Amino acid sequence: MERARPLTRRPLVTLLTAAALAASGLTALTSAARAADADLARNGGFESALDGWTCTAGTTVTSPVHSGTAALKATPAGADNARCSQTVSVKPDAQYTLSGHVRGTYVYLGASGTGTTDVSTWAQSAPDWQRLTTTFRTGPSTTKVTIYTHGWYGTGAYHADDISLTGPGGGTGQPPAAPGGLKAGSVTSSSVALSWSPVTGATGYTVYRDGTKAGTVTGTSTTVTGLTPSTAYSFQVAAVNEAGESARSATVTATTAQRPDDGGGSSDLPAHALVGYLHASFANGSGYTRMADVPDSWDVIDLAFGEPTSVTSGDIRFERCPVTECPNVESDAEFKAAIKAKQAAGKKVLISIGGQNGQVQLTTAAARDRFVSSVSAIIDEYGLDGLDIDFEGHSLSLNADDTDFKNPKTPVVVNLISAVKTLKARYGAGFVLTMAPETFFVQLGYQYYGTGKWGGQDPRAGAYLPVIHALRDDLTLLHVQDYNSGSIMGLDNQYHSMGGADFHIAMTDMLLTGFPVAGDANNVFPPLRPDQVAIGMPASTQAGNGHVSPAEVTKALNCLTRKTDCGSYATHGTWPALRGLMTWSINWDRYANWEFQKNFDAYFG
Repeated sequence: MERARPLTRRPLVTLLTAAALAASGLTALTSAARAADADLARNGGFESALDGWTCTAGTTVTSPVHSGTAALKATPAGADNARCSQTVSVKPDAQYTLSGHVRGTYVYLGASGTGTTDVSTWAQSAPDWQRLTTTFRTGPSTTKVTIYTHGWYGTGAYHADDISLTGPGGGTGQPPAAPGGLKAGSVTSSSVALSWSPVTGATGYTVYRDGTKAGTVTGTSTTVTGLTPSTAYSFQVAAVNEAGESARSATVTATTAQRPDDGGGSSDLPAHALVGYLHASFANGSGYTRMADVPDSWDVIDLAFGEPTSVTSGDIRFERCPVTECPNVESDAEFKAAIKAKQAAGKKVLISIGGQNGQVQLTTAAARDRFVSSVSAIIDEYGLDGLDIDFEGHSLSLNADDTDFKNPKTPVVVNLISAVKTLKARYGAGFVLTMAPETFFVQLGYQYYGTGKWGGQDPRAGAYLPVIHALRDDLTLLHVQDYNSGSIMGLDNQYHSMGGADFHIAMTDMLLTGFPVAGDANNVFPPLRPDQVAIGMPASTQAGNGHVSPAEVTKALNCLTRKTDCGSYATHGTWPALRGLMTWSINWDRYANWEFQKNFDAYFG
């Protein structure tokens, strides 16, 4: 027999047995109590991704799960315990039970803001699913409580599933009405503007594209980006409050515009292009290669490098390799004539700004304007087709209050975007714009963005994302440097390292699929078009860490364009229009008997 529990601290109904209730005539009270004690946690099984949850470094996975088809996976870092939380409406002076199933090391489940004593429980080591449970009572004026789960700093990923909060619900519990008046506004080749009428009682709105959640906003308008040109899309909107989501609005359709013939400066590139950097201002161990000696296989030739007179001056100079370092260097006249010959053959020649040694920080409006004027002077002197942004090191980092890649605040980011848009406007639609960021500045943004919500992270993490996003309609090619990189987490929530096709497949899939920034499902970096993406690789073992053999290059291309040879990583699509490959560098490929170029020609020839 179970010992009788004291009745002083618990509601009478929860302590009486069914028989006692029947004997006391309280059967109806039991039914009412059971009806009131509902599960108040929204999406506690994570079947709707992270809907309802705010996570610093979390995502959903299909395995392992405790029940259903999904579970939470969150990975703590050195300065982040990977907390996921949601705020729930409750009643004052009421009893609640919080429970959930967890796996991993040092996994916590708790509630804060209870108005009495905040509670938490934890599992030190749970190699398989383990149930955690705790109880609390709300204070006399408490109407909201935050429930959460988190791990511990740097101890590895944890999983959570089937989180529930049972007790009497707060408020009326009525979702808002469906929005009306949804209409499409301005349309570009990659975006559609939407607006709708406000709904009384709504705290936000969920936007759906072709039946799939595209994001959430607090206002009554948004612009859906990352769309494909000349494509019809359907849109709906639902209103949201604490009680849930309304029915969806009536559907509105819109067709994106056709991409201009010369939009982004890439229409006259071949369907599959080979991009390479030419050491125009130095030689190093690969030796100097004259412009006229660059083979016809190279479709985009980036002159390396234009560098600033000082880190913050914005004054970019391009100095050709001196004879003392490059005995076979051609004259300026021969160099310019060779550029014109390449252009006559349909090639693009760009000035690349930055590089390993060329740190560029446009901290002021004056530096921004000087950047525009000095880059323009280089383009005009040599008759170039455009600009490659190769900012590395500490050129870009985010201020602590800069947390939204769609609305950047940091001067070095905002000024760079403004400068490039000015150059684009000056030279017209045919201006070729490419970027060569490192993985740290792009794909790492899936886990970390800037200093993070609690500070302590590297402010450079993901710092290229606002630049890419703001310029995506002007961008000809993005070729991230898939080399000289640490391990990066892919969309499969596994870490991928250099040295094989897998790394290139995972990193490129992220660009073509899009990804939540810093694990926030409501803040998604939209995918780029496949014709805007090339894969960056070293041309030889001497060129950089992460060189792969031609066979591994072919595997990566097969997986991304044909969905064969994919290995362990499952891509989220197939992209036969992937633009091609970039390499550092033409000089190093020449040094290696043109191995990289020959493999490209054999594959796409």
